[in-house]
Amino acid sequence: MKDLRGKNAVLTGASRGLGPFIARALAQKGVNLALTARTADAVEATAKEATALGVNAIALPLDITEPAGRQRLLEGAVAANGPIDILINNAGIEWVCKYTTMSAEQIEQMIQTNLIAPLILSRLVLPEMIARGSGHVVMMSSLGGKKGSPYSATYAATKSGLRLRRRDVRRVRKKRAEDCRREHAGSCCRRGSAFDRGRRRGDRGQPWAQSLVGCSERHQPWGRVVGPPTLRSLRVLSSTGRRQSGLGRFGVYEFYRQQAEDNQA
Repeated sequence: MKDLRGKNAVLTGASRGLGPFIARALAQKGVNLALTARTADAVEATAKEATALGVNAIALPLDITEPAGRQRLLEGAVAANGPIDILINNAGIEWVCKYTTMSAEQIEQMIQTNLIAPLILSRLVLPEMIARGSGHVVMMSSLGGKKGSPYSATYAATKSGLRLRRRDVRRVRKKRAEDCRREHAGSCCRRGSAFDRGRRRGDRGQPWAQSLVGCSERHQPWGRVVGPPTLRSLRVLSSTGRRQSGLGRFGVYEFYRQQAEDNQA
């Protein structure tokens, strides 16, 4: 997809974190957008910002963990913009806490949002992409999905699942219409994250978004988006799973332990 202008994209998790930055980067390239998140006013604000850049952007506030919500999202996207060229599975949640203190509902919600919804949405858009011989599906993974990270067992499991799904789909479809990629982000996309704080300052999340969109333009099969130096170092160190790598020395475990305690307070 060397020229993205006029293409149609579906973006989940468009209300906060990295989502608004991705929407802006796509709109700047002339991509029409169907944006979704559960928070209506926030996703509508993102759609308004994208529309001001000269593209057709609609907001579809719904819950992608529900089958009816996923169906409404895809039907609404096609009705507004036409066939889906790009699907970006950006929605994700992470609770940093001790696994034994998580409720069953929290575990189920994280798996539904981070893993099951992206898998099913991808399954629903792929047949038409393959028939047209063109399309991109982006899975937002994490360095935590490689070796895990402290106090994030369930989150790491969901992101690892996305990584394995990408690999197996590419093996099955050697002549693929889909460029099935994973994107490693250096910070989780949640309220209060580095992306949200950066959005208030205006530009901190933009390099992530531009890198992601650039992979689609260059037709790269997969890409990596990394965070600021501090976050990148924490994720890389924690993903190694080896104490001798400097986890204790650089305070990575202490960083996550303190965050877990704050979240439980």
